[in-house]
Amino acid sequence: MLRLGITVLGVTDIPRAVSFWTQALDLVATEEWQSETWRTLNHADGSGRALGLLRSDSPAEPRPRLHLDLFTDTREEQQAEVERLVSLGAQRVDWPLYPPSPDFTVLADPDDNLLCVVDLSHAPSGGGLSP
Repeated sequence: MLRLGITVLGVTDIPRAVSFWTQALDLVATEEWQSETWRTLNHADGSGRALGLLRSDSPAEPRPRLHLDLFTDTREEQQAEVERLVSLGAQRVDWPLYPPSPDFTVLADPDDNLLCVVDLSHAPSGGGLSP
């Protein structure tokens, strides 16, 4: 039977990506399938795999068809998490496609992969990175 595995992000710097994503999402880097071009990150609570990091030389897409949505429960939590992610190395993105009163904030990780921090108390805005 086919099952959905994990999301894999292309990154240019594996150690930098490991540092950012383990701190951002409380994940732990494992020795499982580790190489110079791959790293698996697991949930810190031991519940399994969470994210794969794959060395890539291609640039991040400016308008990706696939991206991560990170959820918060309130506007205050969203704002605090955006600030925390920026302090870890994320970058604010001047996103030209925000709808009126968006429930999400667009950021880029240290490898320029776009992601959204979504306030579920205000969702859905009908926007996001989707066309």
